[in-house]
Amino acid sequence: MSTNESSTNESTTNESTTTTDRTPVDDPDVCVIGAGPAGAMVAYSLANRGHDVVILEAGPRFDKEARVDRMKDQLHPTHSDNEIWDMGGDRDEYTTSGEHSWPINQRRVKGVGGTSLHWGSVVPRLYEKDFEMQSRHGIARDWPISYEDLRPYYAQAEQEIGVAGDDETPFFPPREESYPMDPLPLSYSDKLFKQAGEELGVTVHSMPMAINTGAYERNECQGYGTCQFVCPSGGKYSADIHVRKAEQQGATVIDEAPVQRLNHGPAGEEITEAVYKTPDGETHRQTADTFVAAAGAYETPRLLFLSESAEYPNGLANSSGTLGKYFMGHPPAGVLGILPGENTHQDEYGPVVSGGIHQFYEYDNPDDPQRASVNMFAINVAGPSPATMAMESDAIGDSLLEQVDAQFGSTLGINMSIEMLPREDNQIGIDRSTTDNHGNPVPDVDLSPGEFARKGQEKGIQVASDLIEEMGGNVVYAKGTETTEHDSLGPLAKGGYHPLGGTRMGDDPTESVVDPTLKTHDLDNLYISSGGVFVTSGASNPTLTIMALSLKAADHIHAEL
Repeated sequence: MSTNESSTNESTTNESTTTTDRTPVDDPDVCVIGAGPAGAMVAYSLANRGHDVVILEAGPRFDKEARVDRMKDQLHPTHSDNEIWDMGGDRDEYTTSGEHSWPINQRRVKGVGGTSLHWGSVVPRLYEKDFEMQSRHGIARDWPISYEDLRPYYAQAEQEIGVAGDDETPFFPPREESYPMDPLPLSYSDKLFKQAGEELGVTVHSMPMAINTGAYERNECQGYGTCQFVCPSGGKYSADIHVRKAEQQGATVIDEAPVQRLNHGPAGEEITEAVYKTPDGETHRQTADTFVAAAGAYETPRLLFLSESAEYPNGLANSSGTLGKYFMGHPPAGVLGILPGENTHQDEYGPVVSGGIHQFYEYDNPDDPQRASVNMFAINVAGPSPATMAMESDAIGDSLLEQVDAQFGSTLGINMSIEMLPREDNQIGIDRSTTDNHGNPVPDVDLSPGEFARKGQEKGIQVASDLIEEMGGNVVYAKGTETTEHDSLGPLAKGGYHPLGGTRMGDDPTESVVDPTLKTHDLDNLYISSGGVFVTSGASNPTLTIMALSLKAADHIHAEL
């Protein structure tokens, strides 16, 4: 099934223009492909240690001053999610051939900052058991690194991006370092969930968030509640912050420069150049000593497939035959409830997520796991925004205000991410029957969540429904894997978030694409930094782990240069 989510949004502007110099940098140490969280962290870490770094980004550098305009697009009922950050059209074409058709253009951003421009900024760590699924439970596969190997990089990533969290949060994996900032306070709706949970034996706690609570180097959170997809105040972390920091240390960013392929030398042992296009139609070739593919779990496998050669007829770095395979995501589930007569915001606004439930992340019986881990989020105020309600209503004046206040305040929801097992037949490939604006085959997503994940969804939906009913509310919507068009759900139960796998990590070159340092087994100077290297999915939001892995890879690259 071909999907083309077109974008008609022309209300916002970008900083980049056709006069920007997009010619290659002379003889840099490192070329990073992609300016999202992974690429930004690698680039900054290396530039900060004196290395000459160039970043090639497929999308534009967005104008930060246009954030309010983008928020208006988000609130407007006629605009789709992909329009908010200008996704769609031939540039972003893709196809889906699996059971679960994810609307990926509503879940990603091409541009400096990448998908962190519209993420929810929830940043838990993976759990110890996520790295040891085979040895602990006899399912999936162990990572070649442990939680302890990544633990110092988790702490470093939390300090870099500024995480607000509670050191005493129950159920989370062990930590020694305090969070950089105090946690966000529980919202009024979180308190309702917490009170209901106390009656049911369910613990509601604060979540670690990459949102400024007033003690970090960006604006403080103003509580707009539009974190996903736009933070108009700049209180939420986005990776363009570290891109700018890398530039301050001498890195060069070339935006609107989609890489078409990677070329290697005659022996096929090293990458020699990244071939990219620019808006003026020119083709350029960027050389470097080391290359880091950080274009995300959708586009990185595609780039490697497009870089096929006589030495790599099945795609670059694919001697194992596992490129694109073992693709995963976090199949969604969501529950929406109405509390008759309640007004849950009580003039208390805040991030779209502040409270969570990790009680069901570990298995009830570790020796016999019967369901996936469930990572639940108590949504601050679910449902459509007040502006959207107002524009959709026929009422005017005081009647309109009363209607909006009653509807907005009575809607509660819980969203969740569900653990999914890696399977060889879930994969990212390319569809040669469909091409992008440069004539290249587009990515094809072939994904079926599987029975293991469905059990997790069932558990999460049951717990969420019980909580809302304990409050005296009515569950009006509960959804699992299918995409919903229900207007009141907003981000609930829509797929496409958290693409993982496809370039997985491993010690055995015959069964994986990269080694524990994220260097490809096949090429001495090519690294991959993205969620694609995940061996298992866990149920935690993956961005903090992606950044921690990127910092770990940067240490290795620094030592090699």
